[in-house]
Amino acid sequence: MGTARCLTALIAAVLLAGCGTLPNGRAWGEEATVSPGWQRVREAAWSAARNPRVWVPLVGAALLQVNDWDRDIADWAQREAPVFGTPEQAAEWSDDLRTASIVAFHASALATPGGETGREWIANKLRGYAVDAAAIVSTTALTQGLKSAAGRTRPNGADDESFPSGHTAVAAVHGRLAQLNLRSVDITPGARRALDVALDMLTIGTSWARIEAGWHFPSDTLVSASLGAFFAQFHDDAFLRAARTPAPTVGLQFGRDGAGVSVHWKF
Repeated sequence: MGTARCLTALIAAVLLAGCGTLPNGRAWGEEATVSPGWQRVREAAWSAARNPRVWVPLVGAALLQVNDWDRDIADWAQREAPVFGTPEQAAEWSDDLRTASIVAFHASALATPGGETGREWIANKLRGYAVDAAAIVSTTALTQGLKSAAGRTRPNGADDESFPSGHTAVAAVHGRLAQLNLRSVDITPGARRALDVALDMLTIGTSWARIEAGWHFPSDTLVSASLGAFFAQFHDDAFLRAARTPAPTVGLQFGRDGAGVSVHWKF
């Protein structure tokens, strides 16, 4: 649990930042909205889809279908259990790492600046939590829906709910939300990078533990990691962060009567 301990220690160091406001004078959750507008929703969806945490796992899952690599890796991992020792221990680790991701998410949300007064703090935290909860619910609901639709038999033959991985999806959405929440916390670049890596390792560790335990093929966990990252990024951009105000465009106009300057803002 070295990664989990490191993560806990680093997040504990920033919990004191939970009061006050962001550099722009706002608090985390203050700008949450249920009606961001279709343009902002489309932009958030496109931005999330282009994130490497979303498309790279999908490409990996597709490549694993070549020459039955997916099944070969799953069989080898369950047989050898090179990281966790036995499938039984791998299953326990997958539970622990998933839980660590959930704990890290809640710690990150509490660490964000929530306002100057107790009433503001509670109201803003509830708004921020509501958006993050929507991301979590969306991830788990789609994961369960895909399980029912796909009906893929697990590597260990236990049932037909192999695709996608619920454990990995939960770890991925909580871990990515924690990373995004910590963008609102005033910490050093080094600490931020360390936290990002630690949170990614929780998702990767959960994923691999499920493979060694015999509950999932690698592609199951890769798709789940993509789903969790997408919904976390999408909800954060679309419903939690303030809409980005486009920069004004400046143009020069020339004519027979002289030259002029035009400035345009997009509302």
